[in-house]
Amino acid sequence: MSDLFSLESMDDGHRLQQAWTTVIAAFGSTQQPGHYERFLNPLKVLSWHDGRIEVAAPGQFVYDWVRERYLDQLEALMSDELDEPVQLILCTQARSRSEAAATMSSPPPAVIDSPRRLERGMFRPNPKFRFDNYVVGQSNRLAVAGAKAVAANPGAKYNPLVIYGPSGLGKTHILHAIANEILSNTPDVSIMYVSAQQFAEDFVIAIQTNRMDQFRREQRKAMVWLVDDIQFVGGKEKTQEEIFHTFNNLHQLRRQIVITSDKAPKDLLLMEDRLKSRLEYGLVADVQMPDTETRCAILLRKAQDEELLLPYEVAVYLAANVPGNIRVLEGSLTKLAMNASLTGSEMSVNMAAEMVERYYRAALTRPSVKQIVALVGDYFNVASDLIFSKSRKAPVVHARHISIYLVREITGDSWTHVASEFGDRDHSSMMHAYKKIMAAMKEDSELRGTVEILRRRAYPEG
Repeated sequence: MSDLFSLESMDDGHRLQQAWTTVIAAFGSTQQPGHYERFLNPLKVLSWHDGRIEVAAPGQFVYDWVRERYLDQLEALMSDELDEPVQLILCTQARSRSEAAATMSSPPPAVIDSPRRLERGMFRPNPKFRFDNYVVGQSNRLAVAGAKAVAANPGAKYNPLVIYGPSGLGKTHILHAIANEILSNTPDVSIMYVSAQQFAEDFVIAIQTNRMDQFRREQRKAMVWLVDDIQFVGGKEKTQEEIFHTFNNLHQLRRQIVITSDKAPKDLLLMEDRLKSRLEYGLVADVQMPDTETRCAILLRKAQDEELLLPYEVAVYLAANVPGNIRVLEGSLTKLAMNASLTGSEMSVNMAAEMVERYYRAALTRPSVKQIVALVGDYFNVASDLIFSKSRKAPVVHARHISIYLVREITGDSWTHVASEFGDRDHSSMMHAYKKIMAAMKEDSELRGTVEILRRRAYPEG
């Protein structure tokens, strides 16, 4: 199969190949010796179309290994490198003997822009991820404040720092920003960054190869220990035990520990209680879905960094209408800018509306009434059964009115149908609840932000 880049411009083919080369080189430098040559270098990027990148593996063994161990991480790295969400589609493709021989004899490339080959265990944070280009809003203010305090004086305050929240909201950005800030002040400090999934894999390999002492030395020599996505070790008892002991060792030495998760420590399923308690030693800060104003600021900042002419009204439209997390939102700007470049036009609200309709709204799976009500109930800590009930308690009524507003906005169902979903109430009471929330949102920016956050959460993340 020849390399096909199914876009309007061959420049995108070059962009894809360059991104792939950068990602494979950077990711390869973090893997066990020999894994680059065996599993990463043989991969071949084939095509890119409608957000799907086809990658060929030379045989079933490499295919299975990459799919089980690397695919999610490579997909996330390619999305970051291309500045838009992509899906990696893995396939198998046999290589000639000459290609296989060349692959096995070629050394792994140096990390892009690195002045020298990194030693095992060293970490070079992504220079794009800094505090000065991370937009701060109500949704992430505490997490960023804690991260800056940690970076200014590692090990002295907020140890550990645990940052939690859904995928795609910038937790990894904060980890890299901490590392960048520390290294700018103290270039020789030893920083260890590891995803929990990679920690688990390295731990298993260390056991299999009788290298546990080496593995522990690499983890415990760090002055700063950054662990991403701790939830992935849920259910892995031996791995959790190793993390527990590593945590204790570093904490006793006053080494800085920063951990990210998709949930608060107390809500992590299949996680040992003693490890949960360690995670709650210091500061636990959440990163939530940002409101429209913050999303708009993120777009304007990205446009500035990319030297794009993004009109303010277009940023507002994208912020309000593109569903999903920040990664998806930033990807929408990339799509819009590419379309404007190909057509020779300036970015406009009409162009943005056409793009949103084509790439985002049409692909959404509409949530059910029960899903919307459950989402509102979780947010306000009100049981779904109470929202559907006849209860007139103020917190229940407020959650019910917001639920009715969202059901009408998201589903577009008739008032009669909405009324039937809420216990066969009169449809006029549904209209009253809807109008009450709509009027209140005009006066109350906090309520408006809450409703917008709930509306975006109602859809699956892109």
